[in-house]
Amino acid sequence: MRAVGLKTLKNKLSEYVRLAASGETVLVTDRDRVVAEIVAPQAGRSAFLGDAMLAEAVRRGWVTPPTLVAAGVPPRKPVMKFRDLMTDLDQDRDDR
Repeated sequence: MRAVGLKTLKNKLSEYVRLAASGETVLVTDRDRVVAEIVAPQAGRSAFLGDAMLAEAVRRGWVTPPTLVAAGVPPRKPVMKFRDLMTDLDQDRDDR
């Protein structure tokens, strides 16, 4: 475990991030008071930022995951028959 002041952390951030990524905990201090910790990601956390942000949104209740996983593309439900659509389109073009 290491402790580092804010000014030093700012100047050598990549070095301390590499230490944390290798498993070491870095304590960030401001005027000799610990204000934050830099640690390696928790086991099971995705390496991709989007996955982590989505998981956080679900945890906070901002997003609700689907209750059932779809087996594929939902079935197509046309609004009208193709013939009727073409008739409407032809009428609309004739009005111009």
